Parts: sequence; C-alpha cells; structure tokens
Amino acid sequence: MWPASGFTKGEAIDYYARVSEAMLPHLSRRPLTRVRFPDGVEGQRFYEKRAPSHTPDWIRTAPIVMGREGELNFIVCDDLPTLTWLGQLAALELHPSLALAKDPDRPTVVAFDLDPGPPADVTDCCRVALRLRDMFSGLGLECFPKTSGSKGLQVYMPLNTKANFEQTKPFAHTVAKVLERDQPKKVVSKMKKELRKGKVFVDWSQNDRAKTTVAVYSLRAREHPTASTPLLWEEVEAGADSGAADSLRFEAHEVLDRIDEHGDLFAPVLELKQKLPEL
Repeated sequence: MWPASGFTKGEAIDYYARVSEAMLPHLSRRPLTRVRFPDGVEGQRFYEKRAPSHTPDWIRTAPIVMGREGELNFIVCDDLPTLTWLGQLAALELHPSLALAKDPDRPTVVAFDLDPGPPADVTDCCRVALRLRDMFSGLGLECFPKTSGSKGLQVYMPLNTKANFEQTKPFAHTVAKVLERDQPKKVVSKMKKELRKGKVFVDWSQNDRAKTTVAVYSLRAREHPTASTPLLWEEVEAGADSGAADSLRFEAHEVLDRIDEHGDLFAPVLELKQKLPEL
C-alpha cells in the first residue's frame, strides 16, 4: 500500500487492530467518510460517503440527509470487526464527522486545521497552536493538539454540550480572523490558496455539517505510513522552539509506542464539557 516504505495492507490492518482500543471511541457513533486506495497510496483514491452495496448486514449504518445529496447511508465504525473490514477495502484514511449520527447538527468539538503554506512548516503551526491554546486558556477553556499525519497540526476544543454548526463555524472563523489580525505576516484565514505562501492557514471551514476531519490515529496517504497523532503541549512547545519539523512526524509503529507510554492523549476530547463562548 505504501510502495516507498514497503508497508503492506496486512500491516495496515494489523496497525488498526492494535490501535483500535484507543481509536474506536473517537470513531464510535459517528458518520464516517472513507478514503480508499485500492492500488495503494500512489494510485487512484476515492472518497466514499455511502455504504457500498456489498456492505455486510452486520455493519452498522446510519441514514443522514445531506442537503442536495439527499439521504446517504453512512458507515458507523463502532467495533474492531468493522475497522478490520474497512482495512480489507483499503479504506486507509478515516474521516469521521464532528457530530454523532444521532444528532448530525450538533458538533461535539470545534476543530482548527493548521495548514502551512511553504516555506512555512510544522514549526510555524506549533506557534499558531500555542496562540490558540493561550487564547482559549484566557477564556477558561482547554484544547488538545494532534498532528494531521500530513504536514500540519490540528487543535480540537471539546464542547460535548448543546451547540450547533451555525454557532461553531462562525466562532471558528472569528478566531481565525483574530489570529490573522494579530499576525498578518504569519497567519491567513482566507480560503484562497495563493494567499497562503509562507503562512499558516487556519482552516475554520471544517466546522460544517457536510465536512469531516481526519480521525485521530488514522493512517495517511503520504510517502510513509504516518498517522494523525495526539501530542503533549510540551511537545508543541518544543516544536515551536526547535524548528525540528521531523520531530512531530510519527509512523504507525511509533504511534503504538506512544500509546503504550502515554495512553490516549485525546481521551479528554470525548468527555470534557465546555460551553461555547459568545462571540
């Protein structure tokens, strides 16, 4: 599946089996978009929202109305057999909704995707993530960082309280604009790609009913089998100071070692209750 490193489909399925105890709570009860790579990460890929026609009866699905697309029957990955089945389909990247299937209009988190425009890199993302942490700390709120598994970082602010996307999306947009206002040479909140050179794009648009964000612990379709990995804030601080971009890049075996050492650093995202601040 990853020709450059020789990482196989069997190894990907084995990784998902071994990481499942930490990963499944973050997938459970959520509509799941899959990115499938039938010929490996260097071949064609396709995003899949609908459960395929050959989905076994024992796989849980959830019908959800998605605007112009109408009602889509999503896979819901609640258990190891489902996760293994997805691996067999070469669904190597897993992108759950920010909301639960039973209440698709109510996100449980606010998510910020920090995407560096070269020559900016993950070091610059660390600095923006720390500004987010400090901003939310000033409001009495906690947030949690993870790598995207690609080139940037993501910061999740748990809610687990009553809020809807009509509230969280403008909130995230406002936060992004504040960061841009304070550091216009380093941060951009506008969507146009030509504005991102040398800056960190704070993508607030993921806070939308129709959007998904890569799951924590999901493998990514990069040259090597990296995964979206929870971080300690101390690691983000070190990344901001050292300029060592590779220090925050973790492959499958390293993610498993980190879980053995730290447990699930993203577990508080599932339980911590916080009220969305007023704009």
